[in-house]
Amino acid sequence: MARTADGTAYDIAGDAEAPVVVLIHGLGLTRSATWARIIPDLAQGFRVVSYDLLGHGETTLPEGEVSLSALAQQLAVFMDELGIDRAALVGFSLGGMINRRFAMDFPGRATALAILNSPHDRGEEQQRIVEARAWDTAAGGPAAGIDVTLARWFTEGFRRDHADQVAAVREVVLANDPANYAAHRKVLAEGVRELIAPEPPITVPMLVMTCANDSGSTPAMTHAIAAETDDAEAIIVPELQHLGLIEAPELFSKPVAEFLGRVLNQ
Repeated sequence: MARTADGTAYDIAGDAEAPVVVLIHGLGLTRSATWARIIPDLAQGFRVVSYDLLGHGETTLPEGEVSLSALAQQLAVFMDELGIDRAALVGFSLGGMINRRFAMDFPGRATALAILNSPHDRGEEQQRIVEARAWDTAAGGPAAGIDVTLARWFTEGFRRDHADQVAAVREVVLANDPANYAAHRKVLAEGVRELIAPEPPITVPMLVMTCANDSGSTPAMTHAIAAETDDAEAIIVPELQHLGLIEAPELFSKPVAEFLGRVLNQ
C-alpha cells in the first residue's frame, strides 16, 4: 500500500509499460474489498491502479464538502501525483458516477470508461424517494439497514453458502466513518441528476454493465447510459444482484478486459 501527499491510499499492479487502468470502488467499500479478485485478471494486460475514495478504507477523511465533482477532482489530483496523464477508468456503483463526472470535467484524460452497476435516471418520483431515504437514514450511518442492504447486494444462495465473504463485506461497510458515509450516500442519491444526457455528450469508448436483479442500478439504467454515448456497449449479467462482481468476478473481469484490450490497443 502507498499513499499520496494528500492521503489517498492506493495499490499498483501489472506491467509499468502497459496502458493504465484506474479502478474506482463504490459507497462504503474499499479498493481491496471490491477489486481483489478482479485485479489479477486485468493486470495480465494493463497497469492497474486502485485507490480508496475520500475517507474510505485507508484514505484520509476529506476536509471539504463531498460532491461528485470533488470525487472527480480527487481522481484528477491522484492521477497527477502518479504522473498519469490519461487512463481508462473502471467504476463500480458510485465509482461509475465518478468516472462519468471525471470524463465531463477533465475532457481528454479518460481513454475509456467501464461503468459497472451504476445508477442513472430514476424518474422524478423515484428520484425524490431515493434522496429522501438518503437524508432520513444519514443519522444511522453505515449500520442503518445493513442487513437489508446485504440482501439487496448478494443473492440468497451466496449469502447462505459464502457467509464468510458476506461477513467480510459487512465489516468493511461498518468500519466507515458515519458522517463521511452519509455524505457519500447523498452523492450517490443526488449525483445522477448531473449525469443524465450530458451536454456535450461523453464520447470516449464505453462499456456499461449491470446485473439482471440489481434493483438500484437496473438493466434499464444500463441501457439508458449506453444510449447516451455513440457505440457504447451494454452487458446484462444474468441472475446476480448489486455485488455480482464480488459474487462472480470472472463474469466482470473477462468482458472488461476484452473491452479494454480492444479499445486501448488499437
